[in-house]
Amino acid sequence: MPTRYAQRMAKVQPSAIGELLALGADPSIISFGGGYPDATLFPAAQLDAVFHEIIQKPGGASMQYAPSNGLPRLRDQIAGLMTADGMSCTADDVLILQGSQQGLDFAARMLIDPGDVIITEDPTFLGALIAFEPSQPRYAVVPVDAEGMQTDRLEAILTANPRAKMIYTVPDFQNPTGVTLSLARRKQLIALANRYDLIVLEDTPYRHIRFTGENLPTLKSLDTEGRVIHLCSFSKVLVPGLRIGWAVASPDILACMGLLKVAADTQTSTLNMAAASLFLDRYDLAAHIATLRAAYSAKKEAMLDAIRQHLPQDITATDPEGGLFTWLTFSEGFDTTDFMRRVALPQARVAYVPGATFFPLTPRANHARLNFSSPSLDAIRTGIAALGKALYANH
Repeated sequence: MPTRYAQRMAKVQPSAIGELLALGADPSIISFGGGYPDATLFPAAQLDAVFHEIIQKPGGASMQYAPSNGLPRLRDQIAGLMTADGMSCTADDVLILQGSQQGLDFAARMLIDPGDVIITEDPTFLGALIAFEPSQPRYAVVPVDAEGMQTDRLEAILTANPRAKMIYTVPDFQNPTGVTLSLARRKQLIALANRYDLIVLEDTPYRHIRFTGENLPTLKSLDTEGRVIHLCSFSKVLVPGLRIGWAVASPDILACMGLLKVAADTQTSTLNMAAASLFLDRYDLAAHIATLRAAYSAKKEAMLDAIRQHLPQDITATDPEGGLFTWLTFSEGFDTTDFMRRVALPQARVAYVPGATFFPLTPRANHARLNFSSPSLDAIRTGIAALGKALYANH
């Protein structure tokens, strides 16, 4: 009976692309849709050994309850990883999450009253919008170009939106576009957040999968006032099935998020936290990430080469310095959702994510997000060629 539901449920709706992506799960279809890592590169043997060892350890500690903010040893290890990435961090600055997606939910629930404004990139990560919607926000959007969020336009947007509470950004290899926020813009974003007293939610799941270019400082490392919430995860650099992410934030923010954590799930899986911790002790995560970088870089190049070879010349693709995605822009008036439903899925047997759903305010239909990390090199070449053939026949 819908009348029993809270008003916030009106904002919690199935994704418009859910049906299309479900069709894309057909094994006969080459899918560029999901944001999945390459399952053939998962360190299965090492994780098998790790889980066996912790389960067999006397006392059953890995199968017992654990502190709600996470196992102390794992928080200390993550603090070490964050410190190595330029952030001054101790175990007390780390909250273990059920994937970094949980951090998006907690940030909105902690900060946003109905009608408050969240500033996002335009386009932005669809999963963040899904996490934010139950808090009933309004959105103000900042366009994205090759250097990320156009922060020179941000001050006017902040002035026009006095109820703005939070800026959400994916600064490294952004989902969906693959672009990276430049150093100058990172500094400008922090300066404006300080001036207008906003929290910055920095989402960095792809940060460590860099192929080329200079490693830029995190927004958290530039934060002098304790207003940045830094989210990261093992999902893209280890395995997503562990569902282990974390937040690094000031003590007051972390305490509030910790209270929401207790309310939501009490704690992240002790077994998975113990496995991740032992993996970090026993194996070389940096070497594993280097393997991912090499593999994904080759896949990106294969996809961009195939796009240049097979797709019409008026279609452009971003060339990311890392991450999992490229972003296609078609001519104005082209509808990638309609084309996927009518042609790409049934005829070319190819799936992608139509771009309209990534725009918080005004959907733009002439874009698509393509993932290159999950499919094989052969699937990339075959799928892009089939997509190109279908586009030439129907473009």
